[in-house]
Amino acid sequence: MYQYTEFDRDFVHRRAAQFRDQIERWQSGKLSEDDFRPLRLQNGWYVQRHAPMLRVAVPYGELSSAQLRVLARVAREYDEPEAQVYRLASDAQRKLGTVRLPTHYAHFTTRTNVQFNWIPLSKAADVMDLLASVDMHGIQTSGNCIRNISCDERAGVAPDEIADPRPFAEIMRQWTTLHPEFAFLPRKFKIAITGATEDRAATDWHDVGLHLLRNGAGELGFRISVGGGMGRTPVIGTVMREFLPWQHIMNYVEAVVRVYNRYGRRDNKYKARIKILVKAEGQRYIHEVKEEFVQIVNHDGGPHTIPQTELDRVSASFVPPKLTGRLSHLNPDALEMLKERAAQHPLFERWLQRNVALHKDPSMRIVTLSFKRLLQAPGDASADQLDLVAGLSDRFSAGEARVTHTQNLVLPWVHVDDLFMLWEAARDAGLASANVHLLTDMIACPGGDFCALANARSIPIAEAITALYQDLDELNDLGEIDLHISGCINSCGHHHSGHIGILGVDKDGKEWYQVTLGGSDGSATSGAAQPGKVIGPSFSASEVPEVVDAVLLTYLSIRQSTGIRQERFIETVRRVGLDPFKAAANDVRE
Repeated sequence: MYQYTEFDRDFVHRRAAQFRDQIERWQSGKLSEDDFRPLRLQNGWYVQRHAPMLRVAVPYGELSSAQLRVLARVAREYDEPEAQVYRLASDAQRKLGTVRLPTHYAHFTTRTNVQFNWIPLSKAADVMDLLASVDMHGIQTSGNCIRNISCDERAGVAPDEIADPRPFAEIMRQWTTLHPEFAFLPRKFKIAITGATEDRAATDWHDVGLHLLRNGAGELGFRISVGGGMGRTPVIGTVMREFLPWQHIMNYVEAVVRVYNRYGRRDNKYKARIKILVKAEGQRYIHEVKEEFVQIVNHDGGPHTIPQTELDRVSASFVPPKLTGRLSHLNPDALEMLKERAAQHPLFERWLQRNVALHKDPSMRIVTLSFKRLLQAPGDASADQLDLVAGLSDRFSAGEARVTHTQNLVLPWVHVDDLFMLWEAARDAGLASANVHLLTDMIACPGGDFCALANARSIPIAEAITALYQDLDELNDLGEIDLHISGCINSCGHHHSGHIGILGVDKDGKEWYQVTLGGSDGSATSGAAQPGKVIGPSFSASEVPEVVDAVLLTYLSIRQSTGIRQERFIETVRRVGLDPFKAAANDVRE
C-alpha cells in the first residue's frame, strides 16, 4: 500500500483543521448556508434525505487494517441512526415501542469509497480528525472535480496483469488533488485504470478509462478511452489513443480536461458531463485534444511528464508485503490438503470455486468476502463486521483489504494453506457466502431510503429478490448473472451495465421500476461494455421479483449447452434477443 509522506500527512491534517474552523464559523452564523455548502462538499459532506452523509475517499480501493478499525469506530461512535430513525417514526410507533432501530454501519460504493449516512454535522470535525489519524479524508469525493481514481481490486496480484496500475493511480491522485484547473469543471469527472488483460474496473464506463498494455516492441503504455458514463444518457467511452507511452499519461489527461473545461456545457447540468461533449463534437473533440496535447508536450515542455525516478519512488510502496515465516513457493502438500478439506466440506468447496481466485504468486490466492446476504443491504458493513475484517486481514492478508466496485471486500494476500482457516473464520462472521458473481451478489445504491435524489427505493427490491434465491444449488444452476439496481437515473447502482438492470422511476408520486437486459461492464464473462435495453413498461415494486423470476425461468428454458458448459444468461440474451423475455415479463402483470 502507498505510504503517506510527511507532506501527505501534514496536508490531510491541515485540511481537517480548516474544515473544523469552517464548521465553527457556520455554526456561529459567520458563514451562511450557501457559503458553507461548497466547503462541506469539498470535504465529502452531503445533506441527504434524512441526515448528513459523509463520503470517505478510498483511493484505488485499498484499506489497511488500521483504517478498517477507524471506519468501524466512526460507525459505532459517531453514526447516529437511532436518533434519526426515532425522530422520523410515527407517534404510534413510538408509543408502541415498535420503532426498528438500524445497526451502525458503513456503506461501500461502486466507486470503492465508503459512506456514512447518519453522522450529525455537529460531529463532523471530530470525524475528520479521526480519519486523518489513519491517512483518510473526504477530499474530492464530491463536487465538479476529478473524483477518487479507481482500479481493479486485483491490482498487483492478478496473474493476467501486464503492469500494476496503482503507482499511476497514486501519481495521478497527487497531481489532481486541488489542481486549480480541475477543481471547478463543468461536472464531476471520474477516472478508472486497469493493468490486466481482463477489464475488472469497467474502464469504458468512465469519463476517462485507462488500460495499461504493451505494444509490439514491448513498450508499456496506455489505451485511452474518453466520454464513457451512465446517468440519463448511457455512453461507452470513445477510444482516443490506442497506445500512449506511460510517461505522457498526465500530459494527455491534462489535454482531455482542458478541452472539456473549455467547451463543456455549464448552462445545463444534465448535459454537462464530458460524454455529452464527446458525443456531440465527435472528431472535432478528438482533434482539439490532439492539438492541446501537442501544445503541452512540444511548446510547454511536457511539464507533467512522469520521470522514471518518480514512478520508481511511488512503486516502492506497492511491493509485495513481507510475510514472516512464509515461503514464496507453493507447499506441494497444500493443494492435496485443500482437496481433502473440500471433499469433507461441500460449502468450503463451493466457496473455493466462487470466492477464491488465482494469484500471480502460486503459493497465494485472492479471496472475496461477500457482504451480500439476506437482511443486509448490498454494500453495507456493520461496525462489528469492519472490525472482524480488520482482524482477518491482519491474520491472513498482511493487514490489507480492498473494496471492489461490486461492493464486497477482497483479501489479496492469502496463503493457500490458510484458506480453510480463513473460510471457517469468515463463515462464523457471516461473510463466506459462496455467491460471488451469482444473482444475489448484486449491486445496489442506497436508493430512496437515504438519498434525496432517488425516485424509488433500492434496498427493499434487493432484499425481496435475495429472499427468492437462497438455494445455492439454484443459484449455481443459473450461473453468473450481474444484477444491478439504481434508485434513480443518476445510476449509482450501475443498472445500465447489469445483465439484469433495475431502475427506480417516479410515476405520479409512486415508485415504479424499469427493467433492462443485456448490459455489460466489460469483464471477461460479460463481453464488451454496453448498456442494457428496456423490456416493456415499468413495473410496480411488488411485481419486480416476479419479473426477475419470469425472465430467469425463460432463460433456463431456452439456454443451450456446449458439452458440459451451459450457456450464460448474458450469452442467451444476446443470441435470442429480448422478445422472449419481454413476453415473460409482461405476463406477470396480466
